Amino acid sequence: MAKKKLTFEQALEKLEQIVSQIESGQIGLEESIARYAEGTKLISHCRSVLDAAEKKIQLLTAAQNVTLEPAGELEEPAEEA
Repeated sequence: MAKKKLTFEQALEKLEQIVSQIESGQIGLEESIARYAEGTKLISHCRSVLDAAEKKIQLLTAAQNVTLEPAGELEEPAEEA
């Protein structure tokens, strides 16, 4: 049976749980190391998802020939007469 890919949100939630478990000191050294290894895989997955999202945004932006401006400097579009 194929593994279901985690969404970014699911991976981030699982990563937060792992960090909490390790920081709590309630698990032993070996278990902490195993969780740490799992956490590094989740971080890699999250980075991949974010990289893919950034590429999609760049493609959409390029396709629309839109120039992104820093927040707070956007002007309202001119109304057509």
